[in-house]
Amino acid sequence: MNPLPGTLPLLSARETRYLQACLPLSTVDIGRGRQVAVRCAGDGEQWVVCLHGIGSGSASWLRVAQQLPPGLRLLAWDAPGYGLSTPLEMDKPTALDYARRLQELLHVLEVKDFVLVGHSLGALMAGAYARHLDQGEMQALFLMSPAIGYGRPGLEQRRQAVWDQRMAQVASGDMGLMARQRHQRLLSEQATSENRELVLWIMASLHLAGYQQAVQMLCQEDLLTYLPLSSSVPVAVSCGEVDVVTTPEACAGVARACSQHLQLVPQAGHASYVEQPGAMLEALQSLLGQTQALRSVATTRSSHEQ
Repeated sequence: MNPLPGTLPLLSARETRYLQACLPLSTVDIGRGRQVAVRCAGDGEQWVVCLHGIGSGSASWLRVAQQLPPGLRLLAWDAPGYGLSTPLEMDKPTALDYARRLQELLHVLEVKDFVLVGHSLGALMAGAYARHLDQGEMQALFLMSPAIGYGRPGLEQRRQAVWDQRMAQVASGDMGLMARQRHQRLLSEQATSENRELVLWIMASLHLAGYQQAVQMLCQEDLLTYLPLSSSVPVAVSCGEVDVVTTPEACAGVARACSQHLQLVPQAGHASYVEQPGAMLEALQSLLGQTQALRSVATTRSSHEQ
């Protein structure tokens, strides 16, 4: 039986318990009547800050939290306009506007020495933060199935088509209907029923206004303007091998801009960290290894100069 129009899909009691136990929700007051909703897991010293994509939310990182190894502390936000997070003030925010809100959050929480992970649209926010706002506290950047955006010259028709298509899907205001139409695109055919349920529930819970702002940002941005970063910042780029949203071909272009090889995640679609959280954590540990190696070199060089 198909759900009635206007009804939101429900998360099972078991998944709800997992979410509350492994990745509990809280809100952070960042001043001037604004707040950011976050979910945290782990109690290690190494922060991993995760930025979700356009059709996702902080709860999307549940599978990663369930497998989080000792030593790591995961911080996943609901972007402005998502969940309980206060929306941005402007109608057409840029990636830098989102990044500034992230900067405020990290300042309030006193998060330092972190790896920044951006998935899909979150990669644009992460790129903007890394290019314009980082003050040496970001240890590494992990771009997962990065959305490049449609802001480059010559993409005017494509940009308008993306906007029109996205807005047509939410014209009724029924985010549950949109989620039923789109959520399968985030997953591979091998995705479990539990992962399909999770992705559908999160997408159906989006707010129309926040989603519209995010689409505006997607349409006017170009990730490649933020890349490459300084050679002192390790970067990794990954993509699900059957990603139909940000294809391996497109993600390979981002990897080349970072002078990296694309890491393909087997048996995974766009939301590879949902389907294959172990692969994400393995890549993350490798990235942290590069960070530690660079720190060791810098320390040795500094001691020789003294």
